Amino acid sequence: MEYRELTNEEYKDMESRILYEDNHIIIINKKVGEITQGDKTGDEPLSDTLKAFIARRDAKPGKVFVGIPHRIDRPVSGIAMFAKTSKALERLNAMFRDGEIHKFYWALVGNEPVPAEGELENWLYRIERQNKSYICKNGARRADAKLARLKYRTIGRTERYFLVEVQLLTGRHHQIRCQLAGIGCPIKGDLKYGAPRSNPDGGISLHARRITFIHPVRKEELTVEAPVPQSWKGVCQTK
Repeated sequence: MEYRELTNEEYKDMESRILYEDNHIIIINKKVGEITQGDKTGDEPLSDTLKAFIARRDAKPGKVFVGIPHRIDRPVSGIAMFAKTSKALERLNAMFRDGEIHKFYWALVGNEPVPAEGELENWLYRIERQNKSYICKNGARRADAKLARLKYRTIGRTERYFLVEVQLLTGRHHQIRCQLAGIGCPIKGDLKYGAPRSNPDGGISLHARRITFIHPVRKEELTVEAPVPQSWKGVCQTK
């Protein structure tokens, strides 16, 4: 099977964004605007770019396997994990489903969270045509609502923004975006959930920062961290 020929710039860019790789897993620092798998836009997904990269790098004449155990929203940056074998994909799917993979996100918000740290628990429902999630209000739970839980803590601030770390305890549609907006702290650039203005790159300031899990094959504990985008450097004093 032949894959698209990457330009040298595309090849070097992909190479520079590998955060972790072994025979079973590859983890990439996803950019704002990239999609992890194909959708109705027809844009090339990161999974296909990765296949082309591996085919060229490893001189693979046949089909390259890249499985997708989880997805990150297009306007979000950070850790995107892919499986390189069907066995790894099967096990990672189960681990994500069973909450055995611990995901931490960083978010820039314009309003100070009160209290500075806590746990949020809401019932969320999704309106498909809007591609948006909502919190059930006043205890009125819809039949299609799903329980969403996360922990958050404020870990820094600048003159205009607060840096919040979020640990996801469930994986619901737009969960972090919806729940932070629900406490009056929409994410920077997230017009859909109440931010006053967009970001120049069209994304939102939500970054999949860290992931911790037991390797599905080698059974060793792994922690992988993704550096924040360059666009954060002026508003967030982080490495």
